[in-house]
Amino acid sequence: MSYETDIAIDETALDVEWVDHPRRMLLYCSNVAEAHKEMDLAKERLDFVKATLDQEVRAAQSGPKQTEAQISALVIVHPEYVSASREYIERKYDHEIAVGAVRAFEHRKTALENLVRLHANAYFAGPAIPHNLSEERQRRINANVRIMRRN
Repeated sequence: MSYETDIAIDETALDVEWVDHPRRMLLYCSNVAEAHKEMDLAKERLDFVKATLDQEVRAAQSGPKQTEAQISALVIVHPEYVSASREYIERKYDHEIAVGAVRAFEHRKTALENLVRLHANAYFAGPAIPHNLSEERQRRINANVRIMRRN
């Protein structure tokens, strides 16, 4: 996927852009779903690591009983937990980027709609020269009078 290429609009081929837009949107929505799945799996891994480390810390206790805050502190500084936490943060970031891409494609759709409206209203046409109907009528009358005088 090339986000920069896919988000661009070729205003000279709006019909092609419209035909291709649903395919692109589906692709990016699928990307969101995949990123969400990866984020959920990373969260599940983080929760597993946290629970496992919590059990290990509690089992290794000797001497005075540690408080919940002390146990929690030991868990969150453990390298395995830190690694799992960073992985979850990365997957969450990827998911947010994918969601942002879908939002951008929704804006792309609006841009396509507005470009079509502008084309329908001849916004991109060359300058229109306003004409004075009275002058045009008088010129035709004068032209007809000249033709009649020649005959």
